[in-house]
Amino acid sequence: MLRLTRAIAGADRDAPQCAHPGRAGMRFAAGIALLFAAAVAVTVLGCAAMAAQAQPMPGGWALSTAAMPMCGQGVPGAVHAFAVMWLAMMVAMMLPSLAPTLWRYRSMLDCARVRHADRRVAVAAAGYFATWLLVGIALGVLGDAAGAALLRRPAWSGAMPVVGGAVVLLAGVAQFSGWKQRHLAWCTAAFTPDDCVVRVLDAWRSGVRLGLHCNAACANLTAVLLVFGLMDLRAMLLVTAAITAERLAPCAAQARKGVGIALVGVGAGLLVQALR
Repeated sequence: MLRLTRAIAGADRDAPQCAHPGRAGMRFAAGIALLFAAAVAVTVLGCAAMAAQAQPMPGGWALSTAAMPMCGQGVPGAVHAFAVMWLAMMVAMMLPSLAPTLWRYRSMLDCARVRHADRRVAVAAAGYFATWLLVGIALGVLGDAAGAALLRRPAWSGAMPVVGGAVVLLAGVAQFSGWKQRHLAWCTAAFTPDDCVVRVLDAWRSGVRLGLHCNAACANLTAVLLVFGLMDLRAMLLVTAAITAERLAPCAAQARKGVGIALVGVGAGLLVQALR
């Protein structure tokens, strides 16, 4: 929460001078804090429940049952439950880096004298998280199919530690790619005066556009989270810290490269351990 408050305060300093940080800022900060607290609570409780259901697999790793149907649940029910859990996780993980961007958008709306600015910001945030929800649904479907295949063919699970190490190593390499830098630059410079339009639909489109770029920028770190376990709170905290640092740190470029170096080292270590 301290990091989130400082991030909002930093965005407040960089916001246009015609913004009204008093009552509007307090209302914005309170809304963000409540949403963040609710998402964290749901995530922690969900992770505790899912961790108890993880299934040990050959190769020394555990298969999460988050996207797999429980007894009598069925595949649609399992994917729905996973999508809800995924959305709570993404709100908790992405909100610290998203809040300053939303406040900047709120300030621009004030400058443009747009009515119901809070409503536009809420719609933009909903559009942003809608993209993450679609990603969660896709991962839920793919995770269910992959989990079922691994359970039918236990021999495949022995190769998963090697695959996991390779994914982490490649995710570290991707931190230095121009593709990552382009999408990350768009995320950090999202929302312009052209986005301060009257129609609510345009606020939704602006949020969706930001979400698409953010999903692309975070694709490699999302892959790392999948390797270490979606229900692993420690992995979530580390990935959240990496995402927030590469966007809000004073030396964001150095933070991005530092995360890349760390991931390459961890991935190489995992590969060496798996190939012994």
